[in-house]
Amino acid sequence: MPVSPKMRAMVLNSPGQPLELRRIDIPQPGPGQVLIRVKACGVCRTDLHIIDGELTNPKLPLIPGHEIVGTVVGIGAGVERFGTGDRVGVPWLGYSCGRCRYCQRNQENLCDNPRFTGYTIDGGYAEYTVADQRYCFRVPEEFGDMEAAPLLCAGLIGYRSYRMINKDIKRLGIYGFGAAAHIIAQVAKYEGKSAYAFTKPGDLKTQEFARQLGAVWAGDSTQSPPEQLEAAIILAPVGTLIPQALRMIVKGGSVICGGIHMSDIPSFPYEILWGERVIRSVANLTRQDGEELFKIAPKIPIKTTVQVFPLEAANDALSQLRNGRIEGAAVLKISD
Repeated sequence: MPVSPKMRAMVLNSPGQPLELRRIDIPQPGPGQVLIRVKACGVCRTDLHIIDGELTNPKLPLIPGHEIVGTVVGIGAGVERFGTGDRVGVPWLGYSCGRCRYCQRNQENLCDNPRFTGYTIDGGYAEYTVADQRYCFRVPEEFGDMEAAPLLCAGLIGYRSYRMINKDIKRLGIYGFGAAAHIIAQVAKYEGKSAYAFTKPGDLKTQEFARQLGAVWAGDSTQSPPEQLEAAIILAPVGTLIPQALRMIVKGGSVICGGIHMSDIPSFPYEILWGERVIRSVANLTRQDGEELFKIAPKIPIKTTVQVFPLEAANDALSQLRNGRIEGAAVLKISD
């Protein structure tokens, strides 16, 4: 009996435990799937929520990772969108049913029967992965593998959050200046908006990073900006930021919560919500979001700042992200 080829993968065996480096069988593409040799995989805060047990019911054992860039090296039956040698990106949304009421309304991000890369489907912390061809993107050639990886989630969820604000506003607050924020700030500047960056108290380094990316003001989340904001996007998983942001925005303004998980929101007086202010969450992404982002990204052009780690250092990358020591985005370099 022939021996199955093996690959290296970082595997989550149980939430709350470090990932384990293992040698496991290379997956084989089924109908409609492509086999991808992973070049790079971004390390996302959602990965932390899964590994730390804040997002329940992951597939176990699990290969995390949903900001995947790689090359197609095999195709399953019926694959027509891609061929071997094509470079593709794989995002968080790995499958939607196409039948539920949300899918029928073009709201596949709210699908009742979804599957998610690196959560309910094995992801990209591995040398190879398989993905449904329908949920892969062609990556613009202007971006290298490492630089493209953060666009697959930080970019996409940030872009979806950004598109939920009124397009005519001029003053946008961004709370939590990490991977997604450093991409949104560039989009906002390109579209003529002024970005105001809010960081953890005392994080002067990140505030300077925000200014370098075009923020007109940067301070900590307890401070008030020099002008009242017209909208705010919250990317830090901190519920106490919602009432703080509400106090900073004008009547009719929106506070958009871009994270998949957030700590409890404290009670707050109705008067800071009154005036037709809006609080809105963002759930997942749609393939249309990806098509739009990858169309605009080379025009800006978006420049992602990345800190690169080898595959076997995934736990270190996660720890640094957890402790706020990543400037821009962390990315695992898995193959050349």
